[in-house]
Amino acid sequence: MDKTLQTHLDNLWTTDRDAQNAAYAFVMQAAEQPVDWAYAVWDVVVANLTHADNHNRAIAGQLLSRLAISDPDGRILKDFKALLNVTRDERFVTARHTMQSIWRVGLAGEEHRTLLLKGLKTRYDECAKEKNGALTRYDIHVTMRALHDAVSDEKFKISALAWIELESDPKLRKKYAGAWKKKR
Repeated sequence: MDKTLQTHLDNLWTTDRDAQNAAYAFVMQAAEQPVDWAYAVWDVVVANLTHADNHNRAIAGQLLSRLAISDPDGRILKDFKALLNVTRDERFVTARHTMQSIWRVGLAGEEHRTLLLKGLKTRYDECAKEKNGALTRYDIHVTMRALHDAVSDEKFKISALAWIELESDPKLRKKYAGAWKKKR
């Protein structure tokens, strides 16, 4: 791993917000494609899913989601529960950032997509009673649409449309369906 990358990886967890933001931008861009350094940082990223600082939790959730494509050993399958748990974070913005990134786990393969769909269904069902439940449900639809568009897995669209049909509020049904009508 080169020195620049190592510096940015270290700065992901700093309290200096400017350095953290620069590191975040650099590392997220680097992790768009498979990387050879995923396991060098994996345990630190997983540990930060429960860090006291919500910025660290959000960064960890987003980065771990991206590292799934760099995980030939399938560690994400074991750590997915901890990742999904960040979508329940006490800080809604942290939960939302993680939810908006979690679809990337599905890029790693069929087993990952099956686990992701199951996890999203669990969140979809339980979030109805949460303070921001309607927005979380919308984000789940956006997440499912992003993965569907990336890998053309119809089970995400079929599941999402079935969930929309079960919604009793016509305004929410329309809102959720909007995530599937927009061309991305």
